[in-house]
Amino acid sequence: MVYVIDEIKTSGTSMPYVPTPLDLPTPIVDKPTKSTTEQQQQSNKLNEQDEEDFIKNNYVARTLLNESQLPPITWSNWYREVNWPQAILLCLEPFVALYGLFTTSFMWQTTVFTLIWYFLTGFGITAGYHRLFAHRAYEATKTLRYILLTFGAGAVQGSAQWWARGHRAHHRYTDTDLDPYSAHKGMFYSHIGWLIFKPRRKPGVADVTDLNRDQSIQWQHRNYLSLAFFMAFVFPTLFCGLLWGDYRGGYFFAGVLRLVFVHHSTFCVNSLAHYLGDAPFDDRHTPRDHYITALVTLGEGYHNFHHEFPSDYRNALKWFQYDPTKMLIKFFKRIGLASNLKEFPQNEIQKGRYTMARKDLDQFGQSITWPKTNTDLPLISFEEYQQLSKKNDGRALVLIAGFIHDVSNFIDSHPGGRAIIQSQIGKDATVAFYGGVHDHNTAAHNMLAMMRVAVCKYGGEVEHLKRRLGHIQTPTPIFA
Repeated sequence: MVYVIDEIKTSGTSMPYVPTPLDLPTPIVDKPTKSTTEQQQQSNKLNEQDEEDFIKNNYVARTLLNESQLPPITWSNWYREVNWPQAILLCLEPFVALYGLFTTSFMWQTTVFTLIWYFLTGFGITAGYHRLFAHRAYEATKTLRYILLTFGAGAVQGSAQWWARGHRAHHRYTDTDLDPYSAHKGMFYSHIGWLIFKPRRKPGVADVTDLNRDQSIQWQHRNYLSLAFFMAFVFPTLFCGLLWGDYRGGYFFAGVLRLVFVHHSTFCVNSLAHYLGDAPFDDRHTPRDHYITALVTLGEGYHNFHHEFPSDYRNALKWFQYDPTKMLIKFFKRIGLASNLKEFPQNEIQKGRYTMARKDLDQFGQSITWPKTNTDLPLISFEEYQQLSKKNDGRALVLIAGFIHDVSNFIDSHPGGRAIIQSQIGKDATVAFYGGVHDHNTAAHNMLAMMRVAVCKYGGEVEHLKRRLGHIQTPTPIFA
């Protein structure tokens, strides 16, 4: 669910996606009581039914069960499983670029143009193929759509229709066998292997009806081969050759070498962005956030955020995070070529951060030994507590905040001295502990909680004494 920046500014609330509650009475349901055997039998039936319903209604599970895949690639059949046209292009271009580097002199004009052409064709993928056509993260004028489609063709990554269809499948079936470049199949496969070898099964279905109706996309799809060849090789060669006479540099540097970098920059979004970095919004899938990936992908490296909020036109949220594609889209909006830039509600983004932060804290908390709670301790009266404290058995029992503590192992280490604790044995030391003698810090509360041995019946009724002394806000002992 997304909403538009312009609508946020004019809406009367920062949460316009929250519906008005229904004005209906809340029903009171009486829960029937059943025996353990009946509950177990019903649970087994529900589990079997749930399994059947899951297979029946889950497209991924049903497809993986019912549709066979091609046999695995082995040393004996690999040559039959290679997608030779794509493999030749992707494997040959680095060697052609190296040949050009060793046989062609550099001209500063060509170097500058190569860098500019890298960004232009790269933005054709990131701002065009990816954020505009695959995710509809913003709206663009017809002029801008054709410009991005033309530059995107120069990146030689297939037509926008083919690219967006595969990318939508990647988001819908992330990390499953229906993901066309699943990271679970290894970094090589997700980076380039899925292009070199024939896929073992068809990618999952994805809705592309909007792409089929888009005249600009259909124009590029029909003319893709000629458009890609011209923009990738012919145009940069002629541009450098006609303007400053560097035909060889235009072809080898602005054409081939630039294409190598554009290809592997984009491929890193499918590979490196699923391996390097952290997951501040959701760790159930492989996408990760990392500034290094952002640097090599024109801002697409904050991939964990992107997979959580795919229709957001941004990849990076903070001002210092590198996302030139986001800045370019903002520029398009400023000059009137783009509109309706979509952002997910900040409240929902913060929920993702909070969920992951709490999950990390919970995992950290599992390594900590926590004190016993009320249900883990025996319940005794105040009189029984006094009797136990008078026994000469080596225990030093102190009542604080309703809990009886055995402080015998700590009394000699007490920073305030042994005498203070000794004077409170067999008594209710709540007031003294909470500021009557010393207002103890959180660490003291935590250590004290580990010394619990029992709960005093009605022990909490001394709280009114603390309020009388003015200690209304007091630390609460931490326990699991």
